[in-house]
Amino acid sequence: MPTADEPKSAIDVSEIDELTPPNRTLMGPGPSDVHPRVLQAMSTPLVGHLDPSFVEIMNEVQELLRYTFRTENQWTIPVSGTGSAAMEAAIGNVVEPGDTMLVPTNGYFGGRMASMAQRAGGEVVEVDAPWGEPLDPADVSDAMAEHDPDVFGFVHAETSTGVLQPNVPELTAAAHDHDALVIADTVTSIGGVELRVDEWDIDVAYAGPQKCLSCPPGASPLTLSDEAMEKVLSRESDPRSWYLDLSLLEGYWGDERAYHHTAPITNVYAIREALRLVAEEGIEERWARHERLAGALKAGVEGMGLEMNAPDEFWLPSLNAVRVPDGIDDGEVCAELIERYDLEIAGGLGDLDGEIFRIGCMGYSARPENVIYVVTALGDVLESLGASVEPGAGVSAVRRALSE
Repeated sequence: MPTADEPKSAIDVSEIDELTPPNRTLMGPGPSDVHPRVLQAMSTPLVGHLDPSFVEIMNEVQELLRYTFRTENQWTIPVSGTGSAAMEAAIGNVVEPGDTMLVPTNGYFGGRMASMAQRAGGEVVEVDAPWGEPLDPADVSDAMAEHDPDVFGFVHAETSTGVLQPNVPELTAAAHDHDALVIADTVTSIGGVELRVDEWDIDVAYAGPQKCLSCPPGASPLTLSDEAMEKVLSRESDPRSWYLDLSLLEGYWGDERAYHHTAPITNVYAIREALRLVAEEGIEERWARHERLAGALKAGVEGMGLEMNAPDEFWLPSLNAVRVPDGIDDGEVCAELIERYDLEIAGGLGDLDGEIFRIGCMGYSARPENVIYVVTALGDVLESLGASVEPGAGVSAVRRALSE
């Protein structure tokens, strides 16, 4: 008889049921609900990652990504991995040992930029802004003059605070005046709010597929300008990650199509269909839909008596940060929404832990019925837990906004 420390020689598969995950409505910071057409694409047969038919699919995905990023960059690919893999590919290739990278302090994901730059061997310096506020171009310009960095990173849509960074061309101009390359985190903005990589002079942008693109994580958008890719290809030392080394990936995603790794074929199918949906809707029409439906959500939460975390001028439609009422535990509210309504929202991160709810309005989840549902359910749970809210007024505000 095996002891407790010995491995089992067999497993009773009858103890493991058929996979039946709950059917949630996903209105948190990501993932969002996946479009049925994307799920259908994922169920189609596999081909080899060097099959001529898959090479054509790769070409199509790259062209669709260029459309969605609003760029003509040749170097536009889906990185095999989650959004954090695209983030690490961007920072880990562009930042060389000894480089200085200027990063923001106004949110959780600026901190992640700093961590990745340090791991790449870079020296990190900061441009300060409080959590919940955007970067001021004047402060960025001053930080550039003080530190003369090689690379500047900023978060276009800060998922931790619900703040959309305005004045992006002013930030990139300040960086380029000091010959710094600009890396933009567009994880929560791509496909949901206005993003123009070429027009705004962004050198590198990375994103995730699971938010406004409504695609499962696994193949994550990344685009680099010729200037950024030139820096990558002229490095004196190899990046610390072999898997995310863009000089090696260039052989697979470039003209050669040489083997580097086995691509996540099903995930590439998925992002192709998700991006086809973007192109069918039209990118500017998609931006407008997110703003209209998130505006109805915002009207609803304010109508019931709650406050948004971000001022109107910095409001991020795809991720709505809502202040938690006094005396209410955000974790309890999130748990009750799951239990009673199969509805997911999230609490805060970092400095805003316990202070805000994060309610997504992204991609396929950004539909009128979902907006009404989340406001109704949130109002009911908050009222039942003793919060001073008016759920009926919130629902009425949503309906008025949607009718307009």
